[in-house]
Amino acid sequence: MGNVSDFIIQGLSDTPELQLPLFVLFLIIYLFIIIGNLTIFSVILFSSDLHTPMYKFLQNLSIIDISFTSNTLPALLHRLITQQKKISFFGCLTQLYFYVSLGCSEFCLLTVMSYDRYVAICDPLHYIIRMSEKHCAWLISTTYCVGFVSSVGYVVLLHKLSYCASHVIDHFFCDLIPLLKLSCSDTFNVEILTYVSGTLLTLSNFLLTLISYIYIISTILKIQSTHGRQKAFSTCASHLTCVIILYMTLLSLYMKPTTSYSLDRAKFFSLLYSVLVPLLNPLIYTLKNKEFLIAFNKLRQTVKYFISRVKTN
Repeated sequence: MGNVSDFIIQGLSDTPELQLPLFVLFLIIYLFIIIGNLTIFSVILFSSDLHTPMYKFLQNLSIIDISFTSNTLPALLHRLITQQKKISFFGCLTQLYFYVSLGCSEFCLLTVMSYDRYVAICDPLHYIIRMSEKHCAWLISTTYCVGFVSSVGYVVLLHKLSYCASHVIDHFFCDLIPLLKLSCSDTFNVEILTYVSGTLLTLSNFLLTLISYIYIISTILKIQSTHGRQKAFSTCASHLTCVIILYMTLLSLYMKPTTSYSLDRAKFFSLLYSVLVPLLNPLIYTLKNKEFLIAFNKLRQTVKYFISRVKTN
């Protein structure tokens, strides 16, 4: 652990005039993320028509997105409004642990969702058997286990490092590579773990997703009617969009040596990774989803009815 007890989070900008505008901007974004993902979670929870594997996975994606964003944005908002930038060493490692764990869990869950679409389109006759309630529960549990177990090594190795240089983290949260840049110890083991586990986890999820979509696309192309092809592709278009955005931001962030790591560039892509995907997921998955919109309108009417009854009483 060295001689460090806390760190200073530098944040996005030291310009005083920008603190309030940034606070308002990220507060609005955070509220949109929370409201959007809570809406998805609630509609699926209270609509029996949506109690299917695809929507159960989507519900868990909302949980991960809420947790992932809440791990970084509230702390950022607090620093912007109070200018209190200090964070304890253990608080920093805890934030990093949940950041990595939830990010890994999201990748695994998106892979599971691609498998679900593969079974639905390529093997629909066995969908009920292959995506049974027990099987879905096992898949969801596995995504969380992989994410939260695979991240333990980072925290253990980071805890053993000495931090005898500056204690100022040039970032808006405790990210892995900015922490490594502050250490005066040999960080080779942490970097190897990052590349090996990151590559294995990312590559395995990418290949499984890619294989699923190769089969999906080949099956869709065999459908004779144009309407049938469009309907089949629409069931996986939203998921494919989120996968592309997530992989692009992750590769831009971490798949390179620390020597070529730009802190300003990292802040930008970290913001995209932390904000863009959780913000877009509710829009991508619901705007053109007729089943969800019908369930949402039913729930909205039910809530209106109960509110009117309460007012009359």
